[in-house]
Amino acid sequence: MLNDLSSPLSLLETRRSSRPRDLVAPGPSPTELERILTIAARTPDHGKLAPWRFVEVTDRAAFAALLERAYRAANPDAGRLEIEAAHTFAHQAPTLIVVLSAPVVPHKIPVWEQELSCGAAAMNLLLAAHALGYAGGWVTGWAAFSDIVRDAFGSANDRIAGFFFLGTRSVEPEERLRPALGDILSRWPGT
Repeated sequence: MLNDLSSPLSLLETRRSSRPRDLVAPGPSPTELERILTIAARTPDHGKLAPWRFVEVTDRAAFAALLERAYRAANPDAGRLEIEAAHTFAHQAPTLIVVLSAPVVPHKIPVWEQELSCGAAAMNLLLAAHALGYAGGWVTGWAAFSDIVRDAFGSANDRIAGFFFLGTRSVEPEERLRPALGDILSRWPGT
């Protein structure tokens, strides 16, 4: 399902996030997903540490149960609608990848650089999915900061960088305002 993009710049100019609830089948095939994740791993990585991990969530019912358990642990008086929201979250889009920031500590490469590498890998994941004709949504929310959820996918030293939902758009996302270059660019003339 390769996009017909005339250039790499066109690819970058047209990538937009989609809401996970707007992503439907088909999602990437196993071969396409392997390619997406291989490309995601081709990221700047000072020290060649690979300070990130990818976890494909294949059992969505188990993921929903995990989210419910974690939510109830933090919110013992949770209502039916809150629990339903966690279950809905778990079942969005055909493909779900959890990206973990997994810094190597202690190490001479600062954790901050390792976290930046994880962010770059995450962006590569979205770009590779887009290049193959799929859309993606990078979501965090309460579950990304839950120790219970994190421990299901990684270790206490890891952090969930996000939940990456991949699939085919059912609706075109609205273009959002982008910052004006003049608002985010300055020039340093030296001293």
